Amino acid sequence: MKALTNGNYSLYLDMYRNGQRSYEYLKMYLIPETDNNARRQNRAILAAANAIKTKRNIELANQDSNAKEAMSLSDWMNIYKKNQKEKEKKDSNQIKVTMQILGDYAQMSIPLEQIDKKFCQEFIDYLIEEYRPNGKTVSNYTLYNYYRVFNGALNAAVRAGYLKVNPFTQINSSCKIHKPECKREYMSIDEIRSLIATPIRNGEVKNAYLFSCFCGLRIGNIRGLKWNDIYVEHGQYQLKMETKKGKVPVLIPLSSEAIKWIPERGQKKADDYVFDLPSPVMVSLLVKAWGKAAGISKRITFKTARNTFATMMLTLGVDLSTTSKLLGLSDIKTALIYAKMIERRKVQAVNMINELFD
Repeated sequence: MKALTNGNYSLYLDMYRNGQRSYEYLKMYLIPETDNNARRQNRAILAAANAIKTKRNIELANQDSNAKEAMSLSDWMNIYKKNQKEKEKKDSNQIKVTMQILGDYAQMSIPLEQIDKKFCQEFIDYLIEEYRPNGKTVSNYTLYNYYRVFNGALNAAVRAGYLKVNPFTQINSSCKIHKPECKREYMSIDEIRSLIATPIRNGEVKNAYLFSCFCGLRIGNIRGLKWNDIYVEHGQYQLKMETKKGKVPVLIPLSSEAIKWIPERGQKKADDYVFDLPSPVMVSLLVKAWGKAAGISKRITFKTARNTFATMMLTLGVDLSTTSKLLGLSDIKTALIYAKMIERRKVQAVNMINELFD
């Protein structure tokens, strides 16, 4: 989709075949989702656009039905990159760099069917032992991402029928590149204040995001939150959050700061949703633009809001077990990740003293 100056989004097909890219503008447009009618219209437009995309895929598949055996590594990586973009995955640049690395390691014209266990193991060895762009050492996290991209591309080739098996599955786990401990983004108190002070096109999105910052609820739970899930008991606001089927709902107390961002109920019934949010795509676009307008360089998502609540609790001295329960987690191990984030922040803070005496 392409953003237009009037606030609408134009839909088009981005097609890559036999080394050539082409575009087909559908003359279909998504409009700002200000009410239920707009949401229904957007759903209908997306359904029609997807029907056209499916038709084009079938046409291309029929044309290429006899070309599977001739598929090269280069052709497949370009197809994979295009498919990931269509799915709105954010790894286009990683795929591009991985293709460059594969080109340095081997001939990209190699038939896809010749990619075997030996090829994949030597690719891993090349990443670890030889890959040094501009003579610089690359972090293990970056190397893992390049391995992950190629592994994902081969899994997709198996699903598409170009490969019988992904050779990476034949390699012992100890010989692979493993993902380092993940880095979770979260906001400081000043950054939250900046968001509060910055206007956004959709007030419901702002309310829902800040509500998440002060209670840690996932976007899926916020979308499903109904007015009968929020109640007062002994003067304390609480919300009832549904978990997996068959399990008892989790009860989460709400601070007055969280309550502040719940919209007015008005005439809504007990079974109505609390937040009237637009589609996931629109929410993502609005939140991203909002964070940029607030001067925040971090990638702002609803996951960032949940991480912010978790680190806020631990910084205030709340123990791991309680923090885990407030997040609705069944395993305290996940909360340990947030605890390590706080510990790293403490180390950084203490080491700032060194700069005063350099």
